[in-house]
Amino acid sequence: MSPESTGHASSVNRPSWFQEAQTVWRQLPDRWVLLGLIAAWIGVFHFLGNSTLGYTPTPSLFGWWYWVFTRMGDRPDGSFDVGAVFSADEAYAWFIPLVVLWLLWSRRAELVALPKQASWWCLGLLLGAALVHVLGYLVQQPRVSLLGFVLGLYSLTGLLWGGAWMRATLFPFGMLLFCMPIGTAGEFVTFPLRLLATKITGVFSHVALGIDVVREGTLLFDAGHTYQYEVAAACSGIRSLTAILAFAVIYAYLNFNSTWRRLLVVASGFPLAILANVFRLVLIVLAAEAFGQKAGDFVHTNTFTSLLPYVPALGGLVFLGWLLRENRARPAAAKPLVMAEAGQGTGS
Repeated sequence: MSPESTGHASSVNRPSWFQEAQTVWRQLPDRWVLLGLIAAWIGVFHFLGNSTLGYTPTPSLFGWWYWVFTRMGDRPDGSFDVGAVFSADEAYAWFIPLVVLWLLWSRRAELVALPKQASWWCLGLLLGAALVHVLGYLVQQPRVSLLGFVLGLYSLTGLLWGGAWMRATLFPFGMLLFCMPIGTAGEFVTFPLRLLATKITGVFSHVALGIDVVREGTLLFDAGHTYQYEVAAACSGIRSLTAILAFAVIYAYLNFNSTWRRLLVVASGFPLAILANVFRLVLIVLAAEAFGQKAGDFVHTNTFTSLLPYVPALGGLVFLGWLLRENRARPAAAKPLVMAEAGQGTGS
């Protein structure tokens, strides 16, 4: 057989995305049982998920979630502004479920090859998730109930597919927590971040750059009061913290197998987010020092310069990944499992 015909045959026999998805689905044990349990779990949170009816008149936790993430689009004239919804600080939450599915799909061969068996101890974890929801329902805190919902989904998969599956999917399921709206609940993190970013920027500007920047609380200004900036709540770094943590989870899951490496990479997101915010504030101070208040305002509001702080943060993330690099040899038997069944389908 010529090389040309061999290459043509391999391209013909290669399964499509849909065929491969079907093959993976068929290799999962107790899949219909799991779907039924998940449907029941979703039903509980749809009909008895939200007790804060004063905000939005729906008992559904998902209805409450939708209201939280779309209310900024309501206009006084009754029309709806889609752009305002997807330009909001937490608009990333709409895409998190797709990211989770993509992460699971990216390691489908490994997940299919895992030994799967019922783990009854997960019933205790499922009960804990139910109690978390009950607590959130009683104290009228849907965010707490949302935590219980995610924990319950994770517990149900472990109940049927075991501890190996739970260890392998901890980070994708953890990504679902980024769907939780922060809102005013993040204020206890926001203010310390504002103070820390202001202090570090002031010290760095004075010691390393020789710029006499005065700090009062969250306010930065020069000695001559020719410019001043307040590190307001929007500049606290909560957005960069969320974004960098999400990138860290994705990067850790795709590049490492060991749990401790993954956790270390995710934990690095906190100091890297602070670094990113300080970098941004230093750029503003440098521009204001050199060209005045308007130049600092431009750096503060410009879209391009607002993305620059992510460069050192993501660079630090990649550098840490290089330091922690490991030999990620994937299971040799995992990939042929998918291809074998697909090949049988084409040959029959």
